[in-house]
Amino acid sequence: GNVNEWVEDCRHDSYNGAPSDGAAATGPNPCVHVLRGGSWISKPGGLRSAYRSIANTDDRLIPVGGFRVARTLP
Repeated sequence: GNVNEWVEDCRHDSYNGAPSDGAAATGPNPCVHVLRGGSWISKPGGLRSAYRSIANTDDRLIPVGGFRVARTLP
């Protein structure tokens, strides 16, 4: 809620060669990371969980800011 989900995956042009075991798609260091979903400032089309955008690790933009609490279930 209310913030983009910044995932570990690096941005790639296609899924060719992507891990099939659920591991993160790595890339150059630093890489451009994938943002999922939308934030409180997004337009309606960007509020879907399938929506993807990108951000550098040093971005400090308002839509990227914030945090989401998550935990791994047993």
